[in-house]
Amino acid sequence: MRSTPHILVINGTKVRRPVFILGAPHSGAGLLARAVKRSPGFHLTTGRPGVLRVTYAFARQPSIATERGKGAARVLRDAYAEAWLVSPRGCAECPDECRELGGLPPRPSAAAGRPGQPGDLPEPCVEPRGLARFADASPDLIYSTDVLLDAFPDAQLVQVIRDGRDVVADMLDDERCLAWFKPGLANLDTVFPNPFLGVEDHTERNRWPRAATAVKCALRWRGAVRLSAKLRRQVPEDQLFTVRYEELVARPRRVGTDLSEYLDAPLSKTALTGLVRVGAPSDDHGVGSWRDRLTPRQAAQVEKVAGTELRRLGYQLGSDA
Repeated sequence: MRSTPHILVINGTKVRRPVFILGAPHSGAGLLARAVKRSPGFHLTTGRPGVLRVTYAFARQPSIATERGKGAARVLRDAYAEAWLVSPRGCAECPDECRELGGLPPRPSAAAGRPGQPGDLPEPCVEPRGLARFADASPDLIYSTDVLLDAFPDAQLVQVIRDGRDVVADMLDDERCLAWFKPGLANLDTVFPNPFLGVEDHTERNRWPRAATAVKCALRWRGAVRLSAKLRRQVPEDQLFTVRYEELVARPRRVGTDLSEYLDAPLSKTALTGLVRVGAPSDDHGVGSWRDRLTPRQAAQVEKVAGTELRRLGYQLGSDA
């Protein structure tokens, strides 16, 4: 049973129907986040340290959220109360990725290549007056959706699904994603089954130490899309909107119109079309680029691990051709 609604006020605005953008790493959530952040009336954040500390604690050790019950929701709500506050000092904690989503230059200290100075507080990325909606697109939020909905019962979730082979190809080029697989961070000895790493049975657990990196990336994607399927079964239709990355790239205006209708808020007509055209570093490779970026062995490994999910989502396997 969801918690009772809690009134949260940020800069004089009540937080109603906050938006959370979810997906496996490199699923294209950043493109939707850019469109929402650059639309009038929205304040979208991503990667704020306070939020990451809480969400990664829940993601990597789900029992923490379970044991805390409603206390977990309060902790997460408090983290967002701080993250969404609009002020130069608060915005100084935003990573440069968050500023880039809004089309802003890096913080002065980062641009100058020197440590931050007392006077280096950036201008807020949004004007507090006129704010109507709040949103967040921090990485790996999908592992905290139960707590998110307890903290914000009226939240609107947007999840992005992408071909797992393209996802794995991007993950293999991302040191931050690969860092979770290092022995000091992979916590299979203390958490099993492990939703964050996608390891669900003893066979996978025993093979993990010697598994190829592409296999570990495929397990993470498979785990994330299984959580997405669970969300579809459990979350009311008016609180969950699913976007296919391939559809977003092929028909951005249509996706934008549907997303605007779901959020009941106007999104810029050119926000998605322009952003999809320009893309972002993690999205430059495009649809189906795994064919050139994965070796035949890596592609076979991904399809062996996640073939059932790929087929269920409508992606054709090499063996199907």
